[in-house]
Amino acid sequence: MFTGLIEGTGIIRGTTRTGSDMMLSIQPDFDMSDDCKTGDSIAVNGVCLTVTGIDNRIIKMYVSKETVSATTISELRQGDKVNLERALRLSDRLGGHIVSGHVDGVGDILTKGQIDGSWCVRIGIDKSLSKYTIEKGSITIDGISLTINRCEERFFEVNIIPETGRQTTILHKKEGDRVNIETDLMAKYIEKLIKNERTSGNDKASSRIDSEMLTKYGFR
Repeated sequence: MFTGLIEGTGIIRGTTRTGSDMMLSIQPDFDMSDDCKTGDSIAVNGVCLTVTGIDNRIIKMYVSKETVSATTISELRQGDKVNLERALRLSDRLGGHIVSGHVDGVGDILTKGQIDGSWCVRIGIDKSLSKYTIEKGSITIDGISLTINRCEERFFEVNIIPETGRQTTILHKKEGDRVNIETDLMAKYIEKLIKNERTSGNDKASSRIDSEMLTKYGFR
């Protein structure tokens, strides 16, 4: 699990195709030597990957066919910058929100404009993802935990404060660039609970989400 609070960025030093799979080599721009070893999980642009080796500060990772096809990982080239976050420890504070590192889909940056010191970014998404977006809800873009300011059926907007812009790759993106999207985990759990109740024949109860329903399933 992750928090969506990016620790730093890294530079892609190599990409190698092995059939439908990939090997990535990444050099972090911050020191990870004290807490990074083979077998650890690291989110790369929001994608949970496993460290397969470390050689002179270069981290190597294996990317499976499914991950290659479902994310923007296949678009990475040598010299590209990526967002990095190591997995959450039980002793850590939970800033951001709970992020699994399992990308739900890919979005496109539609517009990017500066408003005073911040930036407003509009991201187009597939209709199948919009049901998980709500205003003031959480969303993960390339591994960055952000709050949705506005959402419609085919897009949502987020605000990028200067600190987030400095610490991540988001402001390096251009209109038309693709980004990894992970929607809020809680929304997907609630959806499944409702579907299960409908399957069990309790249509009337499942049509209402209220405090009683959320308490029943441990969300309150």
